[in-house]
Amino acid sequence: MNIAVFGAGCFWCIEAIFSQLNGVESVTSGYSNGKTKKPTYESVCLGNTGYAEVCKIRYNEKIISYKRLLEVLFEIHDPTTLNRQGADIGSQYRSAIFYTNDKQKEIAENYILKLKLNKTFKDSIVTEVAKLDNFHLAEDYHQNYYENNKNAPYCKVIIKPKLDKIFK
Repeated sequence: MNIAVFGAGCFWCIEAIFSQLNGVESVTSGYSNGKTKKPTYESVCLGNTGYAEVCKIRYNEKIISYKRLLEVLFEIHDPTTLNRQGADIGSQYRSAIFYTNDKQKEIAENYILKLKLNKTFKDSIVTEVAKLDNFHLAEDYHQNYYENNKNAPYCKVIIKPKLDKIFK
């Protein structure tokens, strides 16, 4: 299994979408690349820990490629808004690709360059591409959030439309 780690706003959205993809074995919500030893949701929400809300995606590269995962990532969020996705504001909601090896770094940088050259987005892409320094598992109630809370307002208003869009 290979691992990809992406930040694209709230990890609930990332998890809900990527867990539906063929070839994705598991998606785990967590916090990456911060500076404290034991981040919590409450501390990360303060915006001063350096952590991003992310999902660790375990996938089978024989079924789904890293490039395809990137394509989905850039379809489900706005990579041109710095430290913000919709109503979620703060550095913890930044657009980020935390690579685990040089091949992932190269693929990510080339994919972003292609998007820029094709002028896919009107504004500049601000997605952070950085080496994965750390990953800390989010609290249990964040795991499988959409599956466990489909009737919650956030799930109905934010996550469900993203799922509908990606699977059209």
